[in-house]
Amino acid sequence: MDGTLIDSTDAIVKHWHKSVVVSFTQSPAIRDLMIVCRLGKELGVNPEAILATSHGRRSIDTLKVYDPAKANWEYVRHVEGLIPKAYGADAVEIPGARRLLAALEAANAKWAIVTSGTRPLMDGWLEVMKLAYPKHNVVAEDVADGKPHPACYLLGKARLGLGPEESALVIEDAPAGVRAGKAAGCRVVGLTTTHRLEQIQEAGADWIVEDLRSVRFVGRDAVTGLVQMELCNTLVM
Repeated sequence: MDGTLIDSTDAIVKHWHKSVVVSFTQSPAIRDLMIVCRLGKELGVNPEAILATSHGRRSIDTLKVYDPAKANWEYVRHVEGLIPKAYGADAVEIPGARRLLAALEAANAKWAIVTSGTRPLMDGWLEVMKLAYPKHNVVAEDVADGKPHPACYLLGKARLGLGPEESALVIEDAPAGVRAGKAAGCRVVGLTTTHRLEQIQEAGADWIVEDLRSVRFVGRDAVTGLVQMELCNTLVM
């Protein structure tokens, strides 16, 4: 969600400077860098080693590797839930996000948020940003294995009423998320909001665009429920 629907960079920067705990979100590289530098200092681990595997992954999965004592849902949910409450005014929506969600809602189209963030983080950002709340969602706590494992997207498809072999359109900004979507049998639109085009391309995205201004809802079939989308200004296809 962070990097696909919202950009919370400024919020995380302020949280970094004021908080006495390490906070993790599924986040762009600049946020990961600030957070893992502090974690690396506390644990005596090279931050680059953490960065190599942390992008787009659940906080709890990163903590299991570097600080198992903090790898529990109570801790992660508490820390992530603080961020929108304290610094929500500093977040902005990804260009095109509000328009796209509003169009999907108006057409009663089936859509879901599948996020590596916890429920307090997802609920907090959607409330602060006043973005449409999905009828279907998958959060970090819902699956045993986080991205790039496909479990989250397989569960997302099931909650949308789709079978494991049926395809869905996934929109992702992180390589781990792109790989998870592809492994779940989905077609993936990659955004370059948080990572370089080459990273998204290497992860296997089917199409790559700058942000959600290039993703447009066209219509929904009243009989089948199938949704038609249009992409423009593709960087790679």
